[in-house]
Amino acid sequence: MSRIAEPLSEAMALLEKLEPGAPAKVQANLDAFSPDAAELVLGYAFADIVSRDGIDLRIREMLTVAMLAAMGTAPGQLEFHVRAALNTGVTREEIVEIVLQVSVYAGVPACMNAITAAKKAFQAANES
Repeated sequence: MSRIAEPLSEAMALLEKLEPGAPAKVQANLDAFSPDAAELVLGYAFADIVSRDGIDLRIREMLTVAMLAAMGTAPGQLEFHVRAALNTGVTREEIVEIVLQVSVYAGVPACMNAITAAKKAFQAANES
C-alpha cells in the first residue's frame, strides 16, 4: 500500500465525518503543540489506518470505543469516539453493551471510567 498523497486532508475529511466541526478544534490543539503534529499523528491514524477498506467506519468506531474503554487511560478520546460512534450509526444500546463487556475483560474500574465518558458523550449528543 502506498501512502496517501495528502494525508492531513484525508484525515481531516474523515474526522469531519466522525464529528462535524472537530477538525478545526483538533488541528488547533495539535498546532499549539507542534506544527508537524497534526500531519504526523492524524495523517497516520486517520488517513493510513482508519480509512482503510476492510472494516467499515461504524465497526471501526465500535472497536475504538472498546479499546479506549479497556485502556481506561484516555477519557477525552473515549468520549470523542463514543460521540463519533453515535454519528456513524452505532446505537446507545450497542455502546452500553460494549462498555459492559469491558468490565469482564478489562475490569470494573475501566468499565466505570467508560461509563463516565459515555454518559458525557450521550449528554452532549442530547444537547446538539
